[in-house]
Amino acid sequence: MKKIMLTLKINGDKYEIITYPNRTLLEILRDDLLLTGTKESCGEGACGACTVLLDGLPVRSCLLLATEVKNKEITTIEGLAKGEKLDPVQESFIEHHAIQCGFCSPGMILTAHSLLNHNPAPTEEEIRFAISGNVCRCTGYAKIVEAVKALSKRGRE
Repeated sequence: MKKIMLTLKINGDKYEIITYPNRTLLEILRDDLLLTGTKESCGEGACGACTVLLDGLPVRSCLLLATEVKNKEITTIEGLAKGEKLDPVQESFIEHHAIQCGFCSPGMILTAHSLLNHNPAPTEEEIRFAISGNVCRCTGYAKIVEAVKALSKRGRE
């Protein structure tokens, strides 16, 4: 198989990568760009550990070929903070003890970030539905829901 040149826009930066066309976005992020906040777990798109934002929407990077995302904006957990300033969702997860082992946290945080960007006042049911594709084996979800509710306009009323 012949390698190709691929240009990707990740966290606001452009990367030119020479790679095989059958590699996933997850492989490129972790192995080539060393953006290891995106986690590999099930490899089947079922757990959400590999979630990144593609044009602001959560997607499973283990299911996407890197060639499918050219000309799209990709945001990983590393791209949420502004310098040393954490994103409000990251801060809320810390504040509400919604992080234990941390393995699911990047995908959960990116999913919650997208939800709040598209719906600033989600109900608890909408929050639970949004994160339902992200598996957490440590927290039992209650603290994760609390962290997102704290940022919801509805939760602050």
